[in-house]
Amino acid sequence: MRRAAAFLALLLCLYWTGAQGESGGLTGNDITQTEIQSEILGVKSTSDQTNITPDIWAELKELRDMAIEHSVELRNSKSKIEKLEQEKLKIESADMMARLKISEHVMEELKMENTDLLDRVTSFEDKNKVLEARMTVSENEVEELKRQNADQPKVAFSLGLTDSGTIGPFNTDITLKFSKVITNFGQVYSPTTGLFTAPVRGAYYFSFTTLDGRNNVRREVHLYHNDKRVLNSHNYSAHSSESVSNSLVLQLEKGDVVYLVLPAGQSVYDSAEDFTSFNGFLLFPL
Repeated sequence: MRRAAAFLALLLCLYWTGAQGESGGLTGNDITQTEIQSEILGVKSTSDQTNITPDIWAELKELRDMAIEHSVELRNSKSKIEKLEQEKLKIESADMMARLKISEHVMEELKMENTDLLDRVTSFEDKNKVLEARMTVSENEVEELKRQNADQPKVAFSLGLTDSGTIGPFNTDITLKFSKVITNFGQVYSPTTGLFTAPVRGAYYFSFTTLDGRNNVRREVHLYHNDKRVLNSHNYSAHSSESVSNSLVLQLEKGDVVYLVLPAGQSVYDSAEDFTSFNGFLLFPL
């Protein structure tokens, strides 16, 4: 029992020594064998222990050294752990910085792409506005042309003379009256009078063909503008069934008349096949 009490006192002494070392107090090197002996002797006098062998002192010293060594190793381990944690934090911080730089670079590229896209969209919108403006102009021009075309009179005629065969010759000049109306847009030609009357001031195109079935005769026909002869067409042939054809463009005022005249002594021939015809139309108003 006395040995157990002495050993317990020794353990309490070692625990106190370790606590002083950790708290910055006495270290293992500061505790001398004499101090330990004094403490043990105090325990001895208290517990009436009368005998402690030298082996116990050696064991106590070995235990104290082990406790100090463990305390130092614990502090070193803590220091190593702190260093490792700091290194880990540095690595993680460097990795985060690198990732942040990559993200910033990607963000700059996206900003540049977005700017380029906005520029392209703006350019497209500008081109689209130009196209819309041109389309509006074109539509307006088309509408104006439609209006002009609607306002422009429809003037055109194509006529055949007769189905009765030969007309003439006569002792005087006569106006040929084309009785077979093929087309007469605007009702500009009168089969009764044989006159084409211009409905508007403009440029007009006229053409005619006449056929004469006689032999060895002079074939002739005249085109008149009002009372003025503007075209004299003729030929001479020993053969029968010769035709005379001609055409011209006239500038007419509104109300002017155009007609074909068969001179005295001349004749023309026509049938259902329209060998003799008279045609005209408005080229454009003036």
